[in-house]
Amino acid sequence: MTDNVYEKTTKSKEVTFAANSKKVILALQHLIAMFGATVLVPILTGFDPSIALFSAGVGTLIFHLCTKGKVPVFLGSSFAFIPVILTVNEMYNGDLAYAQGGMAVAGLIYVIVSFLIKRIGMEKIERYLAPQVVGPMIIVIGLNLIPTAFGMAGENFSIAAITLGTALLINYKGKGFIKQLSILIAVLVGYTIASASGMVSVDAVREAQIIAIPGFRLPKFDIGAIAIIAPVVLAVFMEHLGDITTNGQVVGKNFIEDPGLNRTLLGDGLATTFAAFIGGPANTTYGENTGVLAITKNYDPSILRLAAVFAVSLGFIGKIGAILSTIPTAVMGGISIMLFSMISIIGVKTIGNQKVKFNWKNVVVMATILVLGLGGEFLSAKFGFIIGIPINESVQVTGLSFAALVGIIINRILNK
Repeated sequence: MTDNVYEKTTKSKEVTFAANSKKVILALQHLIAMFGATVLVPILTGFDPSIALFSAGVGTLIFHLCTKGKVPVFLGSSFAFIPVILTVNEMYNGDLAYAQGGMAVAGLIYVIVSFLIKRIGMEKIERYLAPQVVGPMIIVIGLNLIPTAFGMAGENFSIAAITLGTALLINYKGKGFIKQLSILIAVLVGYTIASASGMVSVDAVREAQIIAIPGFRLPKFDIGAIAIIAPVVLAVFMEHLGDITTNGQVVGKNFIEDPGLNRTLLGDGLATTFAAFIGGPANTTYGENTGVLAITKNYDPSILRLAAVFAVSLGFIGKIGAILSTIPTAVMGGISIMLFSMISIIGVKTIGNQKVKFNWKNVVVMATILVLGLGGEFLSAKFGFIIGIPINESVQVTGLSFAALVGIIINRILNK
């Protein structure tokens, strides 16, 4: 009897260990997916990459707390704020603390909007999110990101192709847990070949400190900086809506309804305000990690939270962050092509699964979103004026945000 109990206990521990090990490996995939973009924003704007990693990790945990741990999302540095951060930085003689103040207010605006949405009720919000609107929005999100992936792959197309080919081969031929590791294995293969080709430099790893405390810094508030940065909220709101909708389509759940758009906005807003108060760039939901979900078919939110803990640790462990930073751009480009393509495919599936009728009204709605979302910049250059809504000299509602707004309005007019 005692032997049976011992055997059951031992087997239970082995199963638990195996499950936890799988979670760690899957979390590392998410960490790799978010790392490049999250550290690129501070590099471009002057913020500390270590603080960006730390604030992204903590921001993700805040988001999961606000959304009851139901939404498998990772938050990383937002690209939407780059132009206004650079503008404020120049106006205030390189003092990024004023940009932090503007981003802190932008995050608080998100929080206020979340309370307004809760008061209005999700039923009224969802009336505007018809599949003929949501599907093209998701397609635009993915296709707008693909040129960035190709730009990264352009560093070395051969390495990018090998990385992408490995991921696709494992994703379509692999089985079980190996299939879920297609991204990590592909990155390792690409990294190994790149290293053998002399593309990897370990100088940064040698120079990095094992333990380093990031230079946290409080924000400064000035009405001028706030007036420049806060309006960005108008542009990123539709992006947030698109990201959360896309994530829900991947997982097969309606996160706009449960836990609710008000909670996802609250989490996003608090994460951005937190980042601003410690000296980091604004946070936003990451499509890269949604792409990982689509490929691995593992939607466990706790894996994203574990990745967030790893990101927090990277903020203090210089060596590990330095190792990740040595991954060649071409390797990440190859993987990103796959991740972003998956997002667009999800948009196409949304239109098909929801059985959208291809009558002239729906075709007009979908075509409008696709044309404005994908060709807005080209049209602006062609006709010599902004195809969008100018907010001030530094902020315009264009691209996906403008396309989604126009699409929602046209859909409500045509389809009542």
